[in-house]
Amino acid sequence: MKSRFFSDLIRKRVFLSFLSLLGFLVAGCSMNPSDRLQTPVAREGLLDLRTVDFTQQTVALNGSWKWYWHALRNPGDPETTFEYSPFPQLWTEQTWNKKPLSSFGYATYALTVLLPHSTPPLALRMPDTFSAHRLFLNGTELAQSGIPGTSAETTIPFWSTQLKPVPKTDTLRLLLQIANFHHSKGGAYKPLFLGKADDLIVTRNREFALDFILTGCLFMGGLFFLGLYLFGRHETSILYFSLFCLLYSYRIIGTDHYALHSLLHNAGWSLTLHLEYLSLFLSIAVFAWYTRSLYPADVNHGFVKMLAGVCLAFAAVTLLFPPVLFTQTITLFLGLMFIYIGYAFYVYWLAARRKRPGAVYSLMSTGVLLAVFTIIIFKYFRVAFPEIWVLFIGYLGFFFLQSLVLSFRFAFTLKQAKEQAEEGLRVKNEFLSTMSHEIRTPLNAVIGMTHLLLQDHPRPDQKQQLDVMLFSAKNLLHIVNDILDFNRIEAGKTTLEHIPMDPASILQNVVSTYQTLAREKSLDLRLSIDPKFTNRVLGDPTRLAQVIANLVHNAIKFTEQGEVVVSLSVDEQTEQTITLTIAVKDTGIGIAPEKQELVFNRFTQADSSLSRSYGGTGLGLTICRRILHLQQVELHLESEPGKGSRFYFTQTFPRVITAQEPQEESRPVPKEKPLLGFTILLVEDNTMNVLLAKSVLERLGASVDVATNGQEAVDMLDSSKHSLVLMDLQMPVMDGYEATRIIRERHETLPIIAVTASLPQEVGDRAQVAGLNEILVKPYNPRSLMRVVMKNLNLQS
Repeated sequence: MKSRFFSDLIRKRVFLSFLSLLGFLVAGCSMNPSDRLQTPVAREGLLDLRTVDFTQQTVALNGSWKWYWHALRNPGDPETTFEYSPFPQLWTEQTWNKKPLSSFGYATYALTVLLPHSTPPLALRMPDTFSAHRLFLNGTELAQSGIPGTSAETTIPFWSTQLKPVPKTDTLRLLLQIANFHHSKGGAYKPLFLGKADDLIVTRNREFALDFILTGCLFMGGLFFLGLYLFGRHETSILYFSLFCLLYSYRIIGTDHYALHSLLHNAGWSLTLHLEYLSLFLSIAVFAWYTRSLYPADVNHGFVKMLAGVCLAFAAVTLLFPPVLFTQTITLFLGLMFIYIGYAFYVYWLAARRKRPGAVYSLMSTGVLLAVFTIIIFKYFRVAFPEIWVLFIGYLGFFFLQSLVLSFRFAFTLKQAKEQAEEGLRVKNEFLSTMSHEIRTPLNAVIGMTHLLLQDHPRPDQKQQLDVMLFSAKNLLHIVNDILDFNRIEAGKTTLEHIPMDPASILQNVVSTYQTLAREKSLDLRLSIDPKFTNRVLGDPTRLAQVIANLVHNAIKFTEQGEVVVSLSVDEQTEQTITLTIAVKDTGIGIAPEKQELVFNRFTQADSSLSRSYGGTGLGLTICRRILHLQQVELHLESEPGKGSRFYFTQTFPRVITAQEPQEESRPVPKEKPLLGFTILLVEDNTMNVLLAKSVLERLGASVDVATNGQEAVDMLDSSKHSLVLMDLQMPVMDGYEATRIIRERHETLPIIAVTASLPQEVGDRAQVAGLNEILVKPYNPRSLMRVVMKNLNLQS
């Protein structure tokens, strides 16, 4: 709920920013230059600026200039026929001798400018023209872009914006030559500006800086999204957006102010013009594909293919035909762009209505793009003249919102993947828990019955067979336990106890447990305890035993002859803490240095052939390392091939102050049949487990009543007769939790022991809430069952 609130809040703020951005874009445009300059206009080739304060304003040299058609006049040439012509204006909009003109030809413009006697240092800004020009000032060449000539062969086109200082004088005589034989448009279409040099330099630098910054942002953004696509997120919308950014970045630096041309003075005009047009046509085609891949269910795929096909057709014309032909297509294409952007706006509006991921941001960004391209088209047709920051902010707003779209989709996809992974983990945990129960239940009967048979003094050949059976069953149980332990650690469900324990006793128990296995391989399994260790410590005895047991089992498995030594040494001790080093050393096969880290990886052994030779899941050492990591302890390895290995860890434990522990009162117990006189209610639905438990309990002298489900147990229980209940948890009709809850609601206080194939960590909370006293995990051996029963009957074992 909270995340949705913040998401709505962010969306509202972005929407308000979007409205503000549109307002800025509209406010930053004026309908003609005079709206912002308020300057005199040239009349019949004369512009009087003697009353202008150049410290306050910059002047556009617009108005009526002398115009010489089909003449490239140089300073000092004798006067010839001329007309007065508006400047700037394309040739196709003019006439000569009242006859319309084409875009091809050459001409000279002349203007005399009268200046104040005192002015700050001035400069003249000369924009690009169609398609080459040369400017003279007071008889001296001031600026040149390309080479104007009288034919296509003698004319070299080039476009650039130039800024030139103006000498100190009260009169400027300008002579501007323009020639065009390579473009579909000819003549001047931008005004010249005269103003304070410092102001014009700042303006020019600001324009170039904004162009370079925006180009760099788009280009690096395009590379980022391209890398995101190539290195994992293979989503076509990311690819198309990256291509759009890369293609359109050229439009920023290679058009309008032609900032790129200020760096590349020798760049071929034809090449840069091709790139200018191709970048537009291809970027719009890619944007159409991007829209389709972003919301495929909301677009008309046939219409999008047609739009992209039209763009590719324009691009093909650009590649196949000379500039004089393909430049004629731009006007038509600019008209089509409204269809493209309008359709994209419709698609995003539809997607927003259908609550597609990120569609609101897509809708906003397309609104900004529509405003930006409207301003560009108005500027192209000289209807509006935006401030330099207008398009910069508009472009940034568009790309920022589009980045939000992809970021939102990326986060949405990650969230879905996270939810799917969590669901998969939940299903896996449930599966493993079920498999644990299903495997442990029959193992309980196998291991328990084997123990009973071994207690009946079998013949030597029978004992050998029973030992093999018991070993195989325990090996299977060990594998199941490893997998479940690892799964629980991976899921972060492992908790650590902090209770008094005796590490020396734990090590002694582990060594005793594995003595039989070591003797079967003729190995010497020894325990070495530092005499300085005398105190108990605070820790998790179960996890310590698990780590040592895994290390000892691993050492025995990979040792064919020699010994395995388990040692405990005291490194340092104070009144409050003691630092111990616990090690397991063997004389086994050893591990090569380059493979020592591999043995700690899950499902991995140092050599794949070892899995076939020695078996195992490859999880033992991984589990040891993970358990120790939970306690901020590192498991170390020293090993040499052919000589053996030593696994060890150093851990600091809080010490337990020795105190006399109170003794529980215990009733006397008959020696041979300690449960004689007790009646136990056994609640179990598995026939083999009933047979096992009854056999063990009756050997101990107990009477046993059996219920096959929880409802029978509730009905059969008689607290005046029954001293203890052994309750299975997973049963038909009524499970053990519900049966225990009902019994406790009747205020019955006799001990109820959960006997389950699930792990204590999986059932602990539910068992405690239901009112169960203890948990006995299947498979159990007869001694374990006797110990837990006698403990809860308050008997001495």
